[in-house]
Amino acid sequence: MGNRDGRMAALFDLDGVIVDTEGDYSLFWKRIGQKYFPQQPTFDVDIKGSTLKEILRKYFDDDAAKVSEINRGLVALEQCMSYAYIRGVTKFLKNLREADVKMAIVTSSNARKMTQVRRMHPELLEWFDCVLTAENFRWSKPSPDCYLRAAEKLEMENSRCVVFEDSRSGLLSGRSAGMTVVGLSTTLPEEEVKALADVTIRDFRGMDVKKLTEILSR
Repeated sequence: MGNRDGRMAALFDLDGVIVDTEGDYSLFWKRIGQKYFPQQPTFDVDIKGSTLKEILRKYFDDDAAKVSEINRGLVALEQCMSYAYIRGVTKFLKNLREADVKMAIVTSSNARKMTQVRRMHPELLEWFDCVLTAENFRWSKPSPDCYLRAAEKLEMENSRCVVFEDSRSGLLSGRSAGMTVVGLSTTLPEEEVKALADVTIRDFRGMDVKKLTEILSR
């Protein structure tokens, strides 16, 4: 079946939604938090969904030495990540593509990171209509700015968009944008995700266009 009447779009966060990288990032930022903010044990959770630029500005006041240390660490980390897919996501994305559902990646990661992801998974360019990174919006999650921009770029009404997210800030971003939110319990406890999402799933196994349509119709 086709969907060229523009009635539905699927907007995906990247980390913890399409690729399984949250464990690597959580460990990295946990170590940074323990080193510089031992009084803030949830530092690695608190920064999720923020752009790197915002994290550096807010927590490190653009301290040149610390910024350099963090950037070097992230470059090394992202170069050796496997970027394994979340279970069931490739089958789901192919199904959406075959049904002509418009799709976008909406991530707080920067273009440098996306270069690494594309190196590992060049097929992503074929599946998605557009990719928005930190450079494409002014305010990061939980602001709705990124998802509103994605809907505008896809020429889609907000009410016809389904957001797939895993972090608290991302879930709040999708909700604030007036979109249907599907939360993945890949990063946060399932009960915490349920409180912020319209629907909660563990991964994409069992998801298809029919299921997506049912979710949007609720």
